This record gives sequence, C-alpha cells and structure tokens, in this order.
Amino acid sequence: MQQAMIIINPSSGKEEALEYVRNVEDILQGQGYAVTVMKTAKELDATHFCIRACEEHYDLVVSIGGDGTLHETINGFMDQPHLPKLAVVPLGTVNDFARALQIPLNPAQAIRTLTSSRIQNVDIGRLNDRFFANVVATGSLAESLSSVSSEDKSRLGAFAYLKEGIKELAGKTAHSLTIRHDGQTWKGETPLFIAALTNSVGGFEKLAPDAVVDDGLLHCFIFKDLNLLNTLTVSLSLLLGSLKNHKDVIYFTARNVSVSSTDPVRTNVDGEEGPPLPLELSTIPRHLHVIVPEEE
Repeated sequence: MQQAMIIINPSSGKEEALEYVRNVEDILQGQGYAVTVMKTAKELDATHFCIRACEEHYDLVVSIGGDGTLHETINGFMDQPHLPKLAVVPLGTVNDFARALQIPLNPAQAIRTLTSSRIQNVDIGRLNDRFFANVVATGSLAESLSSVSSEDKSRLGAFAYLKEGIKELAGKTAHSLTIRHDGQTWKGETPLFIAALTNSVGGFEKLAPDAVVDDGLLHCFIFKDLNLLNTLTVSLSLLLGSLKNHKDVIYFTARNVSVSSTDPVRTNVDGEEGPPLPLELSTIPRHLHVIVPEEE
C-alpha cells in the first residue's frame, strides 16, 4: 500500500485547518494511501517530519499551511536519495509557490487537486546549506519586509509588503553589495536585491513574468538607490509586469549567484527572516515532483 504523510500547521487556517486535514485524509484513503498526520508545534518540525517521510520511503507528502510551513517541508527533501511527490494545500496569506504552479488558493479547491494525475517537475533553489522555494531577498528593504506583521499580511495581503517597501525605499537606506553571477561582477549601493525562482514574489504574480518553474534559472533584480518618485514608478512597473525594464532596476538571469557585503546585512527567504550575508545561491533543476491541477 502506498504511504502519504500530511504535514499540517494547525495555527494556519484557524479552526478550519483540522477539517481540511479530514478532507485530505478521505481523498487519499480513497486513492489507496495509508495516511499519517503530523502536526507542527515548533520551528523545524515540518523539516524533521519530511526527512522521516523520505527515509521511510513515503510516496507522497502533503504540506498544509503557509509559505513558512512549505519552506520547512521542502528542506526535508535536501540530500535525500528518495523523494516523495509533494502536494500543497495553501492556508497562508501570500502562497507564492501555489500561485506559481496555479494551485488554487482556496483550500477546498486545492484539496480537490489531490485527485490530479498531473505531476510538475519543479526547480528548487539552494542557499548556502538550505533550500528555498520562491525567493531570496537581501538589503535594507529585505530586512524591513521580515518585520511585516501578521495582521497587515492578513488585512492587506501582498500590498502589506508594497506598503512597507515604499516606506523603506523612500528612506534611501542602501547597502554596498558585491554580486557575482556566471563570471560577471556587480558592485554598488542598493536597498534591495532579489533572486526569484518563480513569477510570484510576495503575492505579486508579475514580478518576474518570464520565470518558469522548470527553467533552471534565478531571475535577479538589483534596485538602485531610489528617491520617492522613482520608488512609485518602480511600484507601478511591478504591478504591470515590466519591472525588468525600469531604468533604476538591473535585471539578469543566472544559475549561480554569490552575494557579499562589508556591512552586516540580513536576508528574507520565502517571506521569512533568513541568514546574514554572504550567500551562495544556485538552482537544482526539476528537483521536486509536485501534484498540480489537470490541464483544462
């Protein structure tokens, strides 16, 4: 009999979360899976549960929660010889990974995707000694985005990040970064550097419209030091999907990127606070096998 592990963050989705688990169990058992449910209670629980699923040769891991739960879950796949399929039921406020794979953001609809026979092979990013699913950002703006409150995320969604970003960029705070990629080097002052795996970042699905989940590339943006007027035009370009063409943005794609600074600079990884610089970034092409909706 096939085995499936459900990894659930009970604090996501509030009282509906356990009902979603029951619905997922029913669907999987109907497909002949023996189902194990693991509830997270503290940091890295999801990673440890996923490691167990890999080591015990489970066939499927279902992540139920927000981007933070998913980030921890995919880190359980690191350096594992056996990789179960992955399914995602998004309960968070942004859910970039689900957006990029066109998995419904409505949990009940996402659960129905579990009956799909379509598997998408998806790139995963490597940051030093960990995985990431969507994006790595660094600079003063990335530091401020880590402090966006849960209340603002719930109330404003993606625009919570935009609000905080405009406030920070208008302050003209920048760090000196050295960014090396595929034999080239850029050095300069910037408030924000972004390396994205998918088209959706912070809930904005047009930040990197050319990004495809299996293209093997990091889609990178260096923001120059901006005044308030330029900050507003950058925001408009972000909404229109033309950010890479903005005069105050440097865009490139790469398979390997290193970022360093003489300043102490922190990062934001998949929407959560990340490690300080320096960073070594790379892609592992088509590494995850994700259940996605059937093509219409």
